[in-house]
Amino acid sequence: MFFELIARNSKRSRKENGLFFTTLLVSVIAFYIILSLSRQDVMLFLQKMESDAVSRLLAMIPVFYALTLVILFFLIYFASKFQLERRRHEFGMYLMMGMTRNRLFVLLLAEDVRSSVIALLIGLPAGILLSELISLVTARLVGLGIIGHRFTLSLHAILLTAAGFFIIKLAAFLILSAKISRQEIGSLLAEKPEETKRQYPAFVYGLALLAGILCLGTAYYLAIRGMSWSQIRMMGVTLLLGFAGTLLFFYGLRYIFNLIIKGGKRDRKLHIFNVRQLQENVVRKSGTMAVSSLLILGALCCFGAGAAIAVNYGQSDPHVLDYTFIPEYTDEPNQEKAAADIFDTLRKEGLDTEFSKLFEMKIGRIRTTDISTADDFENAYSMDSVMDQIAGFPASDDRDILLNNLSFADYPYLISLSGYNELLRTAGLPEIELGKDEGAVYMDSSFVNASRLEIMDAVLAKHPEVELDGNPLQLTGKVQTTAVVTDYSITMSFALILPDDAFQYYTQNQYDVYVNGVLDSGTTEKTGLMQAISGMNDRLNETGLNYESYLQNRGRQLFYIVAASYITIYLAIIFLIVANTVIGVQFLMNQQQTNRRYKTLIKLGAAYEILCGSAKKQINWYFGIPVLAAAVSSLFAVRALFTGILSPRTQGTAGELLGISAAMILVLCVIECIYMTAVKRSSSRYLLTLMAPEREE
Repeated sequence: MFFELIARNSKRSRKENGLFFTTLLVSVIAFYIILSLSRQDVMLFLQKMESDAVSRLLAMIPVFYALTLVILFFLIYFASKFQLERRRHEFGMYLMMGMTRNRLFVLLLAEDVRSSVIALLIGLPAGILLSELISLVTARLVGLGIIGHRFTLSLHAILLTAAGFFIIKLAAFLILSAKISRQEIGSLLAEKPEETKRQYPAFVYGLALLAGILCLGTAYYLAIRGMSWSQIRMMGVTLLLGFAGTLLFFYGLRYIFNLIIKGGKRDRKLHIFNVRQLQENVVRKSGTMAVSSLLILGALCCFGAGAAIAVNYGQSDPHVLDYTFIPEYTDEPNQEKAAADIFDTLRKEGLDTEFSKLFEMKIGRIRTTDISTADDFENAYSMDSVMDQIAGFPASDDRDILLNNLSFADYPYLISLSGYNELLRTAGLPEIELGKDEGAVYMDSSFVNASRLEIMDAVLAKHPEVELDGNPLQLTGKVQTTAVVTDYSITMSFALILPDDAFQYYTQNQYDVYVNGVLDSGTTEKTGLMQAISGMNDRLNETGLNYESYLQNRGRQLFYIVAASYITIYLAIIFLIVANTVIGVQFLMNQQQTNRRYKTLIKLGAAYEILCGSAKKQINWYFGIPVLAAAVSSLFAVRALFTGILSPRTQGTAGELLGISAAMILVLCVIECIYMTAVKRSSSRYLLTLMAPEREE
């Protein structure tokens, strides 16, 4: 009988509090996925390429795990308190019928353990399957699927998930059950009176609303303008203004409700009742709603910014080169002999046949000018005509950034035409044709965007004349952006591509030579690009050659994708489920505390459908206010994040990233609608219990 009662109560609790139980399931799944991150295909691959960075990332996982445990503890405590408060009368009846307090404690503990075990039995398999799905999909998207996906089961993640989940559940239960079991039978059977809170004149709430808007506006202005990122003190001021502004904004919403009541239509069903219900709930729990709105804001920012940055990093340059061999430094004026040694080593090891192309890329500096003095250094190259033409374009951020970058290009790198044309042939692009006194412009793609390229191409179309070491040089063609080597850490913001004779003259035969290689297509098609490069790396490591592969650079890029997407999306999920569960549980608690009002409406003739419609409207507003405030704030907050975390050379893509972030924010708003639907169903079930006629003794 006792065990049947435990099973029946546990089942009823899950049914009546489906929103909370679903939150627990999502928490278990999120725990397992983040704890098993080190076993996923992408992370195993990254550990080979970027072991130090990945190790630092994985070292942060326990911090996120502990932080999540703390956050979820308060959520479980808050939601469990609501569940136990709803059953106060039931507990009082158990004691009235002879159940001891110790047995009541065991009953509640058994119900909680049973629900926790069921949540783990459902959540852990779901987490394992979802983790494998994420691992497989991510590997496919980044081109690692061909390496071979293997099913992995992290026992460490399972144990930590179960242990952490049980610890926070047990801690919350012990605190709450101790409070319940110590209460007298009379207090358990009696209905709790409605909470009251002191009311202030309307102008007080109006001032609070205005002050909140001003604080939020100031905080976003400081963040978007970059002032908050200049020093820790300013960041602290910005966060304080944002937090205080949110609290004041929600506290001052009573002023808005007063205006709605005064100007609202009186003939709408329960319109004034709904507004006054919301007014009291918002005033009484304005702090809770403000914190929930901040959590939703954090979720929107994490998800929007994380997804946008991951997409931005994922848009890599076109893949052309597989390898770049870097010669050993010698005392020779140029590196021709060192480059020849690379070819000899590859030939001796039988590796040259594995490449469809091996060619030299010569890069140097201007050596005809004596650069021993600062004046000679600054006068090596001048392009005043180009700067004047760019300045003539309509004012824009891209124009100003371009002018600023080119103002430092007074001592540019020089690239040999023959080597660059070989690169273009490899990429399947048209070659460059240059006359004796002509040159082309090279700018690494990380320093330019479509708008800046359009400006530069328009200027080059007029064949402007510049001075190179005092000699006239005509720039022609379009800006070239195809990377000259595989190492993305070697970038040139501005360089000149010159005919070989001019290159030899201006460099005075003192230049660096890189050997670029492209693997044979037969090998890559047979085993796949990633596996072919991985195998070649193992063979090259035995030769002692200094090289950089496409796989290594891809590994760096993938690290940023994983760090930006996995961690931020994990935090977004945690923040979102906590905030929505708090809002949902808070509304249901308020509805229960004001049940006498609904009973009075029933006695006055209100039908069940009318009460449900009234509650649904209240839920729309109760969820909509913090969600709408968070959504609007997130547009400014995400832009502020981009101001601080994007490098200056990628600031030009902020507009594109904001578009991606807005799409992600819209997705999360759809999830909010799902939460609202779940709360509406719980509310309707509770209102149905109030429709039963009461006996009057």
